[in-house]
Amino acid sequence: MFRRVTDFRKSWEQETESTLKVLGALTDASLGQAVTRDDRTLGRLAWHLATSLAEMMERTGLAIGGPAHEAPPPSSAAVIATAYEAAAKAVASGVSGWSDSTLDVEDEMYGERWPRGLTLQVLVVHQAHHRGQMTVLMRQAGLKVPGVYGPSREEWAAFGMQPPVV
Repeated sequence: MFRRVTDFRKSWEQETESTLKVLGALTDASLGQAVTRDDRTLGRLAWHLATSLAEMMERTGLAIGGPAHEAPPPSSAAVIATAYEAAAKAVASGVSGWSDSTLDVEDEMYGERWPRGLTLQVLVVHQAHHRGQMTVLMRQAGLKVPGVYGPSREEWAAFGMQPPVV
């Protein structure tokens, strides 16, 4: 749980950059990639990241704008990345108006009451969770996977090193 707005902002900046790296590696053709017909496609996961920011933050009273959570995903990877980037910037800007004590304010979140510091932590972890799902689908779609918390296989090779195999 975040206790200081500055800590969230620092983390959010890094997480936004990581998400944009993943979104930037998508192609329009890759957006339909899914494990099965019953699973979310790569495009649906990417769009979910873009739309969930406003949906979640509105529950805290922070209206950041952006596409509706139930809006169908665009067929353009660039449109998805642009929408995500705008929403992520709006989150950072909106939270900058909060004080550290605002992080203790509780809001209704999905049938529970969460302090805003927890909501911000869940926002970060939610992105990391879906980025992980996306990288698997990216491999299946034949895309290069960017490193997020460390080098990807392709990045190890660019460093002239063998990726670790375990």
